[in-house]
Amino acid sequence: MRGAVVAAAAAAVGNMLQGWDNATIAGALLYMRRDLPALQAHPALQGLVVATSLIGATIVTTFSGPLSDSRGRRPMLIASALLYSLAGLLMLWSPNVPILLLARLVDGFAIGLAVTLVPVYISETAPPDTRGLLNTLPQLTGSTGMFLSYCMVFLITLAPIPNWRLMLGVLLLPALLYLLLTIFFLPESPRWLVSKGRMKEARTVLQMLRGRQDVSAEMALLVEGLTTGRDTAIEEYVVGPTDEAKVTLYGGMSSGLAPGSMFGSAVTLASRQGSMLDHLKDPVVALLDSLHDMNPPAGGTTDVPNLGSMIGVHDRPPIDWDEENSGDDDGDIAAPLLTMEGEAATSTVGIGGGWQLAWKWTEGVAADGTRQSTVKRMYLHEEQAEGVHAAALVSQSALCTKKEAEAEVEGGWREVLEPGGVRHALVCGVAIQILQQFSGISGVLLYTPQILEQAGVGVLLSRLGLRDDSASILISGVATLLMLPSIGVAMRLMDVSGRRSLLLWTIPLLVASLAVLVAASVAPMAAAAHAAVCTGSVVVYLCCFVMGFGPIPNILCAEIFPTRVRGLCIAICSLAFWLADIAVTYTLPVMLASLGLAGLFAIYAAVCCVALVFVALRVPETKGLPLEVIIDFFNVGAKGTLPNLHDDDDHY
Repeated sequence: MRGAVVAAAAAAVGNMLQGWDNATIAGALLYMRRDLPALQAHPALQGLVVATSLIGATIVTTFSGPLSDSRGRRPMLIASALLYSLAGLLMLWSPNVPILLLARLVDGFAIGLAVTLVPVYISETAPPDTRGLLNTLPQLTGSTGMFLSYCMVFLITLAPIPNWRLMLGVLLLPALLYLLLTIFFLPESPRWLVSKGRMKEARTVLQMLRGRQDVSAEMALLVEGLTTGRDTAIEEYVVGPTDEAKVTLYGGMSSGLAPGSMFGSAVTLASRQGSMLDHLKDPVVALLDSLHDMNPPAGGTTDVPNLGSMIGVHDRPPIDWDEENSGDDDGDIAAPLLTMEGEAATSTVGIGGGWQLAWKWTEGVAADGTRQSTVKRMYLHEEQAEGVHAAALVSQSALCTKKEAEAEVEGGWREVLEPGGVRHALVCGVAIQILQQFSGISGVLLYTPQILEQAGVGVLLSRLGLRDDSASILISGVATLLMLPSIGVAMRLMDVSGRRSLLLWTIPLLVASLAVLVAASVAPMAAAAHAAVCTGSVVVYLCCFVMGFGPIPNILCAEIFPTRVRGLCIAICSLAFWLADIAVTYTLPVMLASLGLAGLFAIYAAVCCVALVFVALRVPETKGLPLEVIIDFFNVGAKGTLPNLHDDDDHY
């Protein structure tokens, strides 16, 4: 997967520049106040200097998603690199506050494009089993950028008269590097290419990203992702018996899931959990939690052979379909739904995460006597032979007439606003982005030197002969360095423990670290002890944040929306993110001055408690699932209830 790793790493440099900017503005603020008297006299203006970049990010976010849906992900990332370079030049010049505000605005444009689209780009190019790891790269590069920037700022503070313009203007150098990477190492997203009908280009990109020639199964998956499957239902099938020439998919048990199968048992358990929690837990959360918790059957799982693939839009699938059994006996598994002959039947290429893609072709006669045909896609979850059980998410396929397919793709705002899986996912995405920001991370990152300076951190390094401002920046850099191994742990666990589990483990630690900060601020203690406790709490907060609440909201938002409205939905989530970020950043200096550290961090701790409850009830586990399968689960959950299950064995 070297191609996917290189593309993800190149894209993630955009987040490194965001981290670089966060650290440089945090250090430069200490000297801006001395060089620009207006900032010293008006704390709100100081907040505006920081928040202007957030305003710029908010402005560009309102159209970056839809624009990336129409023009592509790659051109928007190249534009981000160009804007970073322009911002670096302006900040290096900055003769006064108005020019500085303009530079920060342009910088915000660049940040908004990168932060909005890098997770989308990585999610659309990464394979399902490493998507979480690769999408944690932006957090790693962002923290690395902060550390390198703090090192640079610390060296500048050792000068007799530190130059804050130089601190900010050095951004130009990594921005030019990012520009070269986006031009030479970023292919266009294959999912975006498929959405525009550019199948040949999409296949070429996929072959490069996956390092293999046969990408037919994934191409078929990408085509199916053009529709959202509003009518998604869970059904169960049996695959087998098989030999070298034939694979047979037997009759669907549509009146209820068979309780003996792994998937059926998962849904049963999810239903019971929902009643125990008084239906507070989202159906999608209950279903996916139970599915991920199920142990593999004894003897392991057997791959369901690939049942064929399609590229393009056709009136009829380019494979041999048998008509669906129309008998009265729903439990009859003796008649096949579809049969394949030849070499294709022996292929075992899936779509990732233990899922296979197949289609169900049905024909009938309408009331007016005309013959009608329907194709439904089936995301099959691999289970155990003999007589392999395959639970399926069944919904309308993209294999329809070209006119119908185009009507589906043009859904846009209508799809977002209508009740269904997309709106269901959007509520989850917007809420977790807002809660992330109100947990206080932007304030802690941007004002870490000032917070540590107020906590008396200079006492810890007084023997080194450093000024208080240099000491606070040095410790901020050390804290950022300690974040890097924490991110490494998160990268290792993101596709193993999962996104939801990391949040449920790390958010309580955020609450605990903030509570210690509050206690240290109100309890009498020696200056050195106070500084040590505050510093330790800030470090624990930052390390735990980058393991969970830092990267996961962006990862989730890049995973839970369908291809055709992903950019639009990401823009809405990012808009919520930036508005909350502006509110936190702009008000933090005033709150710090009026409430002190204790009051400020008590508010953040309360928000983290709310976030913990929200994650437990409303945030599903998405590890290992193909993007197109995730939205179908949301379509099931949007109906408000899980399938009705039967405890009898009538279907066998």
